[in-house]
Amino acid sequence: MLNKPRPNPYWRCISLKSKTCISKRKQTVFMPLQQNGKWYLRRVWDIIRSMSDNNLANIKSAVIKMIDTEKGSLEELSLKLHANPELGYQEYKAVEWLCEYLSRHNFSIERNTGGLKTAFKATFGQGKPVIGFLAEYDALPQLGHACGHNLIATAAAGAAVAARLAAKLYGGTVCLIGTPAEELSGGKIQMVEKGVFKELEAALIAHPGNDDIATTQALACVTLNVEYFGKESHAAAHPDKGINALDAIVLAYTSLNSLRQHIEPGARIHGIITDGGKAANIVPGHSAGTFLIRSQTLPYLRELMDRVLDCFKSAAQATGARLEYRFDKSIYAPMNNNMALANLYVTNMDMLGRKTLLEDPEMNFGSTDMGNVSQIVPSLHGYYSITRKEVSGHTEEFASAACSSNGIKGALDAAKAMAMTAADLLGNPANLDKVRTEFQKSTRPSA
Repeated sequence: MLNKPRPNPYWRCISLKSKTCISKRKQTVFMPLQQNGKWYLRRVWDIIRSMSDNNLANIKSAVIKMIDTEKGSLEELSLKLHANPELGYQEYKAVEWLCEYLSRHNFSIERNTGGLKTAFKATFGQGKPVIGFLAEYDALPQLGHACGHNLIATAAAGAAVAARLAAKLYGGTVCLIGTPAEELSGGKIQMVEKGVFKELEAALIAHPGNDDIATTQALACVTLNVEYFGKESHAAAHPDKGINALDAIVLAYTSLNSLRQHIEPGARIHGIITDGGKAANIVPGHSAGTFLIRSQTLPYLRELMDRVLDCFKSAAQATGARLEYRFDKSIYAPMNNNMALANLYVTNMDMLGRKTLLEDPEMNFGSTDMGNVSQIVPSLHGYYSITRKEVSGHTEEFASAACSSNGIKGALDAAKAMAMTAADLLGNPANLDKVRTEFQKSTRPSA
């Protein structure tokens, strides 16, 4: 065990188990070294400077130790976020707590990034390359953090703080970009349009789930809101004087069922009827619904949007009801997985004892605004297990897992793997070249 250092007003022992101390004056992290059977404390920066520039193993060990040191603070942050769920664009507490944590570790903070009140950017270092960790922190209505965004934010914060060590040694910049409203309307899509991510050489995010996987099979997606306006009348006495808006949306729904038989594998159409009338004895004068259209590519998504809209237009013509519709401006792009990044992440997760798959063999499709980021920046969207295979996200059981000890451990392991991946990029230009080359090929227009 580490001998207790001589009394010093600027040292505070924060973890006897990890034998680590922090300076009260500058929040400087100290690590133990042993010489002649005695323990001495040295600043992390001094240890890092003494390493060979090519010794990534040493810097990765320092990254792991840094996150172990921060475990208590990161767990506290995660549980606070979980206990105080906030919906998209209302994540004011989450932003405050994350910025406070990062400020303590000498990150410079920019608020209202991209014109969004609950977006921010925290930066450490200077110059290129710039490696970005992305945080999500919005919750779901009624269910709270049933998608585990408290863990996503925690993992990103831990990774950013630990990756400072690599930036300090090799040069370059690490940043954490806080991205609101992933669940609501895709905050990253608006941030992409504002150029928030354009300086990044790589963007990394890790999501809790029920398996350890380095990539995600995310589909392009758009939301369609529809309304039909008919004419109310007495359903028994004067049905001939009414125009049934419910018939219109039911007919359109049936048409969509027929359309599903003739669309590409991987494409999805699903939705709900949100209004179908007021009473059974009144011909409904209004109906409404919300539908999602998904595809593996953006060109086919646009084709599918036209075919779906034809179903609604035909139903209006058949029933006499008037159709109003609106496609959301925010279209989720498919995920462009950078396999060079993913392979680095897999190697680093394996080093932590987490056997991680490169791809999901079950091909579970969803959509995320991280797909839009991946179209302009080499991106990693990994998953780490926090619960049993049969537990799905967006459930009460998953919300419980997001504040469990397994949840915290998963987030800390993901933080380590992401920070180690950042070290791979900052410390070995060949790794960064592979990432860039693959990205350029994947985004090159086909002939």
